Amino acid sequence: MTGLRGGQPETGIAPGAEHAATAEAGGTLRAGGLWTDAWHDLVRRPLFWASVVVLVVMSVMSVVPGLFTSQGPNEGCNLRWSKVGPSAGHVFGFDVQGCDYWTQVVHGARPSMVIGLAVTIVALIVAVILGSLSGYYGGWLDSVIARVTDIFFGLPFVLGATVVLVAFPDHGIGAMCLVLVVLGWTTMTRVMRGQVIAVKDAEYVTAARALGAGGGRVMFRHILPNAIAPVFVVAMLNVGNIIAGEATLDYLGVGLQYPTVSWGLQLNVAQDFFLDYPHLLIFPAVFLSLTVLSFILLGDAVRDALDPRLQ
Repeated sequence: MTGLRGGQPETGIAPGAEHAATAEAGGTLRAGGLWTDAWHDLVRRPLFWASVVVLVVMSVMSVVPGLFTSQGPNEGCNLRWSKVGPSAGHVFGFDVQGCDYWTQVVHGARPSMVIGLAVTIVALIVAVILGSLSGYYGGWLDSVIARVTDIFFGLPFVLGATVVLVAFPDHGIGAMCLVLVVLGWTTMTRVMRGQVIAVKDAEYVTAARALGAGGGRVMFRHILPNAIAPVFVVAMLNVGNIIAGEATLDYLGVGLQYPTVSWGLQLNVAQDFFLDYPHLLIFPAVFLSLTVLSFILLGDAVRDALDPRLQ
């Protein structure tokens, strides 16, 4: 039975606990409401849908190339057709090996998309773990993680990858992913650490601790949902940067090697024939640029939707 104590209703809840419970629920709902509001904002943005359409097409092209061409990579090549330009039956012409260039460009999407997404996902996982531990616990653990991050952050991305890949010439997509992960996790880790530090002393986190929530529950239930948004945006932008970096390494001749087909390798070959056969450079460059630009526009759109100050 509810009584009165000091003019206030007696609810059986310890003083301050009711406020703590409300704050704890608010901390959980805050993240959900943020993403819901962001989605409602995104669906009204034409650039968001344009970038999504391009990325869906590129993703399908990389996963199921058979929907776009009936030939495999480096199949049906004939040197008699070497460097022949676009025609009615072959809209992209032929490459220097006499292979249908549309087929080669289609198959070139897979390495770029696989490397870009795989590297970003692994780097994001590393960044979330290290950034969360560093920001939440602080102390010597924060110092160690921060110094290691600074060391890797100081390594030039393309130059560092070039040195490693030249030292191990017999590398494939797996080795490329490993090298790019090692060099590509630092920025997201710094952002994650800063977000955790900003969130860990919020009222709803303090309220959760007052209710007896352990460190793991506080981290996964309250801190991560409210700290991950900026890191997620950086990760989306990072996909485009990784794809551009992979293409750059291929173009420099230290990335993937023939018979692998990739946009970067096609640009590497086309540089010697651009003046006489511009189609060899234009088509893979357009596909690469559209993919990178779409990831950047998607990341910008999500960032603007998640930050009310940019509305």
